[in-house]
Amino acid sequence: MYNAKQDGFEDFVRYSFSEVVELTKTLAVLKNGVRVVNKPRISFLEAIGYSVSQKKGVHWHLVTIDTVREAQLENQKIIVHEWFEAKEFSFEEKIKIYSDFVK
Repeated sequence: MYNAKQDGFEDFVRYSFSEVVELTKTLAVLKNGVRVVNKPRISFLEAIGYSVSQKKGVHWHLVTIDTVREAQLENQKIIVHEWFEAKEFSFEEKIKIYSDFVK
């Protein structure tokens, strides 16, 4: 199962993945300790979500191959963004970057 969080529209989507380790008639307990209500609900992210016990606005969803691909792309965006945020470019590096984009 997976959950996706985003702090505002301009933030990256951050995915969390976990697997079900215990299943009862009413709850599914995930490996990360989250307890999910074992009753499908309508979710904003996917057509069907499973709400977190005592946090009805937070949903976990079934993982698909498309979800894994989206998470990989989003993680790559985060890595690139954080690298550029931390990097101090020299003037020569700025010229190289500029010339690569202007071509």
